[in-house]
Amino acid sequence: MVGGLDRHLLEAKLSIPPPRAGSVSRAGLIDRARRSTCRVVALTAPAGYGKTTMLAEWALVEERRTAWVSLDRFDDDPVVLLTLLASAYARVTPGNDTLAADMRGRGVSALGRAAPMLSLALKESTDPFVLFVDDLHELRAPHCRDVLSVIISGIPPGSQLVLASRTEQRQLARLRAGDDLLEFGAADLALDVNAAAQIFAEARVPVSAEQAIAVTGRTEGWPVGLYLAALIARDRQREALSVSGDDRYVADYLYRESLMQQPRRVQRFLRRTAVLDHLNASLCDALIRGPGSQQLLQELETSSVFLIPLDRQREWYRYHTLFREFLLGELRRVEPELMIRLQLRAADWYEEHGSPAKALEQLLGTGERRRCAELITALALPTYLAGELSTLQRWLQTIGNAAITEHPPLAVIAGWIAALSGQVGESQRWLAAIDDAEYDSIPGDGSASFASARAMLRSMMCANGPQRALRDARQAVAEEPPWSPWRDQALCLRGEAYLLTGDVGEAKASFTEATANGSGISDAYVLGSSELALLAMDRGDWTEASEHVRHALAVIEEHRTQDYPTSLLGFAGAARLAVHDNDRQAASRQLVRGMRTRPVCTVALPYLAVRGRLQLARVYLSLDNRPTARQLLREIDDILLQRPELGALVDEVAVVRRVLNANSTASSPLRPPLSPAELRLLPYLQTHLTIREIGDRLFLSRNTVSTEVGSIYRKLGVSSRSHAVELALALGLLGG
Repeated sequence: MVGGLDRHLLEAKLSIPPPRAGSVSRAGLIDRARRSTCRVVALTAPAGYGKTTMLAEWALVEERRTAWVSLDRFDDDPVVLLTLLASAYARVTPGNDTLAADMRGRGVSALGRAAPMLSLALKESTDPFVLFVDDLHELRAPHCRDVLSVIISGIPPGSQLVLASRTEQRQLARLRAGDDLLEFGAADLALDVNAAAQIFAEARVPVSAEQAIAVTGRTEGWPVGLYLAALIARDRQREALSVSGDDRYVADYLYRESLMQQPRRVQRFLRRTAVLDHLNASLCDALIRGPGSQQLLQELETSSVFLIPLDRQREWYRYHTLFREFLLGELRRVEPELMIRLQLRAADWYEEHGSPAKALEQLLGTGERRRCAELITALALPTYLAGELSTLQRWLQTIGNAAITEHPPLAVIAGWIAALSGQVGESQRWLAAIDDAEYDSIPGDGSASFASARAMLRSMMCANGPQRALRDARQAVAEEPPWSPWRDQALCLRGEAYLLTGDVGEAKASFTEATANGSGISDAYVLGSSELALLAMDRGDWTEASEHVRHALAVIEEHRTQDYPTSLLGFAGAARLAVHDNDRQAASRQLVRGMRTRPVCTVALPYLAVRGRLQLARVYLSLDNRPTARQLLREIDDILLQRPELGALVDEVAVVRRVLNANSTASSPLRPPLSPAELRLLPYLQTHLTIREIGDRLFLSRNTVSTEVGSIYRKLGVSSRSHAVELALALGLLGG
């Protein structure tokens, strides 16, 4: 759910900035870009060259549908980026109401599922559009560049993607070799003498032709330098017209001159509010501990180039990037003792106004480790459920392992996330770290108690055999009250542990109780319904099984958990049901979904990983696809090597193995399936990354990547990347 404040900030991000009075028109460049047949237009120049102003002017004169996204440092997450792009596009195109929601979800693979879905939606657009993306330099994560390259491939002829950045746009390197990219750099965006004369005229500063030539030459046509020089020249003409040097030197000089002209109270306001990424009157009042910010913001907007409105209502603003950097330097020089206090005030304001994530971002640089840990603990589940794993991992890395260990509930969450993401070593490390930890506080937000959460993590990872897993699950059930949303999770874990001990009756009772009201965690409902379906199939009750499968798949679709570990059993059960109903097409579709999900089911979730693969293997055997069944059993063997104590599940594996080996000499024309490692690599074939760069992303050697790519080609029967991607999309191995 997006709170009121976050909704306002999102609206500002997706709104075309209002035009600035006195700005120089870039009609010539805009006309050139619009007449171009290039699908991508890139503006790359340092701060102060008018990139945002040009994009806003273009958007206002564009006849095609226009969508706008302004990025900031909090958007450096592939899921956040895709959600913003989808939200912007959906606002201006009919029939895409759920597109933004499809980008999110705890199990949504950004590169493998969400990016191809958005790319396809763009490609299928019936009306030409222009999608503007400002401040692209805020994206530093390689995964953001990867998904952006997939989006670029979806821009159809007649439409354009316009990207503005302060730094080189590396994802565009391949486009430069063709005719699909139009680039504007600093030289194109620099202003000429006529533009300089216009700026001084707007400021009511008379200049001669010689003076205009001189100041343009000294600033090298740097737009913000010319604007600032004109503002200062209103009082001290000669000094402003004589500046020279590089951009940063000119900026510091001109900003200092501009600041000194302001009354002291305005100087204090500017310095102290520079700690904010975004400003509004109420937030600024909280920082300066007094009223009057609304009037000051309005005065600053009309009298300077410092302040940029972010929405047409003039509720939210930001400082020009270079000016903010200058002000922060002034704050450290003049009032260094205030820096942390101001950040804490901002964090308090964000928390009071229902935006704990923004509060956390303010706190991360203050050294308030305990408060950061408490906020991350509260934010971890909703952030993870939204699919923003990169954001959550950044928070954890920023506060460090020591701070996480000092707050045991957060250490449990770190272990859960690692296990559900398939990170075996990381999950085991956190499980060991919390083994002897103590924490007495009772959560008041509906989250599981520390003791219960730790017991559930231990049971889920089943590191010490079925009996210990059952004791831990029973403890969790006892700890969680009937109203707790985590009780259903604990009941499902108890059901799984009973299956491992061979007690099918108690397992069924646990799963039935877990799914009775459907008010708990959604993946617990999916897991419980899937297990009830499989148990009904084992009894031959296909009518009941069909109902449970239908419920499980409906929740998977509703919560977009297609790539989540607990969905594996749902897809396997649906495939088994389809085979019974003699619907091979449906069976094939559900098998593909299950096979796509299995890479996240690792030894960190041993019984789920083994039981899911075993159910898939049974279905493939019933379809006489022995190569795939054999591959799945090999994967099971690898898991059992590390977790041999899985009770009754080991016996079930032996039964399926005997069936497979009974006719092991029979040859099959079918190709083996893609392995989990190959499925992890497959989405990168959509990008223009080299073999070495893909290896860097996946922490693999160049030789390993080359081998896996070759294996993908052989198994798919293709000979190129483009054909592999095309077939993978058709087979459902990529995209929705």
